[in-house]
Amino acid sequence: MIDGTIAVVGRPNVGKSTLFNRMLEQRLSIVEDSPGVTRDRIYGDCQWLSKTFRLIDTGGIQLDDAPFQKEINAQVEIAVEEADVIIFIVNGQEGLTNDDEYIAKLLRKSKKPVVLAVNKTDDIAMINNIYEFYKLGFEPIALSASHGIGVGDLLDKCVELMPDKKSDAYDGMIKFAIIGRPNVGKSSLTNAFLNQERVIVSNIEGTTRDAIDTVFNANDKSYVVIDTAGIRRRGKIYENIEKYSVLRAKAAIDRADVILVVIDGEKGIIEQDKHVAGLAHEALKGVIIVYNKWDLVEKDEKTMSLIENKIRTEFSYLDYAPIAFTSAKNKQRINTLLPLIDLVYQNVNLRIKTNVLNEVIMDAQLSNPPKTHNGKRLKIYYASQVETAPCVIVLFVNDPELMHFSYQRYIENKLREAFGFEGVPIKIIARKKED
Repeated sequence: MIDGTIAVVGRPNVGKSTLFNRMLEQRLSIVEDSPGVTRDRIYGDCQWLSKTFRLIDTGGIQLDDAPFQKEINAQVEIAVEEADVIIFIVNGQEGLTNDDEYIAKLLRKSKKPVVLAVNKTDDIAMINNIYEFYKLGFEPIALSASHGIGVGDLLDKCVELMPDKKSDAYDGMIKFAIIGRPNVGKSSLTNAFLNQERVIVSNIEGTTRDAIDTVFNANDKSYVVIDTAGIRRRGKIYENIEKYSVLRAKAAIDRADVILVVIDGEKGIIEQDKHVAGLAHEALKGVIIVYNKWDLVEKDEKTMSLIENKIRTEFSYLDYAPIAFTSAKNKQRINTLLPLIDLVYQNVNLRIKTNVLNEVIMDAQLSNPPKTHNGKRLKIYYASQVETAPCVIVLFVNDPELMHFSYQRYIENKLREAFGFEGVPIKIIARKKED
């Protein structure tokens, strides 16, 4: 669960991407000593102390009319709007600049908590020079992103300023998000659930700009449907009209229990559908694939089976997800979706008794013992389900290095045979058993 969002902003070449990579402990952003290398927002998830937060790296803000500067500034504005805490990074070696003062003025207007990071202060002499940055109106923290000095203090301050996680107003309700590329029928599907024109529906891509929550009741149960803006290809995210779509869609996925991945049946499966579905899979959420606009598909008695096979081939990583064929516009087969949502929700929260889980694991080993590797054989001593939503199962073994992907897949299949888990990804972790 994401506790908040932190944006890293500043003028070009002050070390934003270096700090971003240091906090994530990976080289996700390109680091180069030339202005304007990071043009778009880049996202990553980071954990510090008890908080897990989404980190946003942004392009450099500057007053000069540099190439792409208008687009970069627009992306920074988006990041600031979405952030709970802002890291404002400046260059301690170059000292205070007009661009720094301009950025500080923008950030004060945002009314967001700001942590001022004075980067490239690698020695005591440089640390003593940070006091001029008090003029910006924020308390400075000295650090060297390239060497990791002061980054812990910076993260401590960010966590301190992070707002407390708000209690979920929808406790006890089944939350499902409808995601997909633009114009696949997400808003029509929402309206079909609600039996009213709650969401604007049109054939113009990008009509829904935000994630919209709506509570409704059906079959003595309460649901929250989250309709999201269409997710375009990354190359089109520069357009101002799309400025919140991807981030809000990811936030909707974080909040939901079950994700409906909607495909346009009229146009068929395209590469962008796989990217959209991948967001739900990577978030370890319950997933249902909805093949919409079924009324516009030319079909015979074999068509549904052929399309199911194509979906299984194209979305091989979602082989656990049930498939539904609908026409939201005509409300055809919409009645099949809520029972599927209920089923997947139950499976997302399914907890297996430890003794029953271990019986299945032991039987799986007896039926198909692991193969030897370099004279060694994997041995699973026992298993424990340590989490639901998502389902996480830890296997305590003699050597985690002996857990081959194919055998892990075999164990997963045996768990699905025994317990169902339809619509739910299973995360299996091999851990060495301590003596």
